[in-house]
Amino acid sequence: MTRILIIGHGRMGQLVERHAAEHRCQVAGVIRRGDLISAAAHADVAIDFSTAEAVASNLVACADAGINVVIGTTGWQAREAELRRLAATYQMGVLASANFAVGLHIFRIAVARAAAQFAAQPSYDAWINDVHHVHKKDAPSGTALLLKDTMTRAGYARDIAVTSERVGEVPGTHTVGFDGPADTVTFTHTVRDRAVFAHGALDAARWLHGRRGWFSMDDLLEARSSWHSAIRGPE
Repeated sequence: MTRILIIGHGRMGQLVERHAAEHRCQVAGVIRRGDLISAAAHADVAIDFSTAEAVASNLVACADAGINVVIGTTGWQAREAELRRLAATYQMGVLASANFAVGLHIFRIAVARAAAQFAAQPSYDAWINDVHHVHKKDAPSGTALLLKDTMTRAGYARDIAVTSERVGEVPGTHTVGFDGPADTVTFTHTVRDRAVFAHGALDAARWLHGRRGWFSMDDLLEARSSWHSAIRGPE
């Protein structure tokens, strides 16, 4: 049984709490506000769905308490190099992802393969569109940026237009397109239930327990299957 500390108790934090037992995780504490370090002392792994502004301080507090962290918050990626240095200094385990839906990461394989092929077709332009609920603060989404990075690593070196829409209560829809003079190819991943993110984060927490280093969902999936090299691109 992995003891988890939930940081942030908004919609995602509540879903993590609700589904924890299904993943053989025990909720050791929930941080809304207050002393994170004392609560962390009873946990093995923290799952952070708080705010982009709090990610760095949360990471340090968890490091001081000797526990690993799954980061599900988005909007902090500009500080990734700094957080990686912190994790290395404290010799802790961190798994960070803009999206914990397993289907999204399998979707990325198809996108990577297509990007590699369209890279050799100069008449085709590429674009990404993300649609989320009106409460989401960052635009483009972290997942849209992840998809763009996937395409670049696969060899698509031309500009990739990224657009965002914030409407209603949409959990998350991402479309990647390649547009030529006479045809268009599109790939779409649609989330119907945001609980998929909680399931993925809980799975990540169990996998991260006892590990050291900076990881992504690719590492988790690669450890459990023959994860396609197209995701990582050339070394």
